[in-house]
Formats: sequence, C-alpha cells, structure tokens
Amino acid sequence: MNEVIKTIFERRAVRKYKAQAVSKDIIEQLLEAGRMAPSALGKEPWKFYIVTSKDDLELYSKEIVKVGMKSIPEIGIMKVAKAVISGISHISTIVDFLKEKDPVFHGAPIAIFITALKDNEWAALDIGMCSQNIMLAAKSLGLETCPIGFATYIEKSEHYSKLGIPSTEKVHLAIIVGYGDEQPALHKRNKDNAFYK
Repeated sequence: MNEVIKTIFERRAVRKYKAQAVSKDIIEQLLEAGRMAPSALGKEPWKFYIVTSKDDLELYSKEIVKVGMKSIPEIGIMKVAKAVISGISHISTIVDFLKEKDPVFHGAPIAIFITALKDNEWAALDIGMCSQNIMLAAKSLGLETCPIGFATYIEKSEHYSKLGIPSTEKVHLAIIVGYGDEQPALHKRNKDNAFYK
C-alpha cells in the first residue's frame, strides 16, 4: 500500500486530544495542503479562521450547544426523534457528550473554521475537498482531526463577532486538530454502492 492510500485508510475522526500544542509552522503546512484542493473555476473560495485559545474554544463550545438546543423547534421534533432512535445504541455517547467541558471541540488545541462567500453556490463542494486535504495532511504529520459540522451554529452565538468573520461569509465547517489521545476502530464501510454500467 503506498503512503497516500495508507494515510487515507488510517485517518479517523478523533474526539480525545492531548494538551500538547501544535506549532504555527505545522498549522501553515495544513492550510497549504488545503489550498492545493481543486475548486470550481479555480476560485479557491475558502477562508480560514484559526482558534488556538483553549478558553475561547470552551466558550464557543458551550455557546454552540446552547444555540443548537434552541434550534430543535426549527429542525422539527420528528427529525430529532428519528436521530435519537437511530442513535439509541450510542446513548452513553450522548450522555458523555453533554457532560464534557468542551463537547464540540473535544479539548483539541486548534479549531479551523472554514468559510466562503454566501453567494458561492459551489463553496460547499470546494470546502469539502479542501477539508479532506487538511485532514489527510494532518494524519501524515502525526496529528488527528475531526470535521465538526455542528460548529456552524457558531454564527448564531453571542460571541461570533470575536472570530472577525465578515457578514458576507458563511461558516461551512470547522476542523479540530491536535495530537490524538485515542485510536478509534475502523467502522465497517458499505461496499454495495458501486454500479458498473
């Protein structure tokens, strides 16, 4: 197995991190890897807002959970019920999640919020490819990551302005980065999804 494929197969979503800091040089390498992703018409729509303050991450985490809980009526009770039923085997995970000091960023030393202009219809696809580059680059450098879609609720929080994100941009995703303190097992992958014609 070559090194690229090996890295792809070894990457996991990690939710436990050591307190060890990540150097700015390494962060820059990750961003450079992200910038190498393809994008529609070569527009490179992504912008990166990097948070390394533990206090800020814990504050944002609490606010995101609060906003997320308030959004349940908007999402619809049936969707929430369906999510709970489908995840009933993971009820202990939900309890652990609510007990965590930092239930969104899981104690990672870095969160990278990735944004794009609100009127860019291809931004979500471009940011997906950019994010994967970042996560694979991190894995190749001995770091772990986890994409945090829930972090988009930061836009509705009281301290969102601290990030300095212009009103013309939308947060598409956050990626947490750090030295992992767990080794999640490989989940079974669906192989019934390829159709040759």
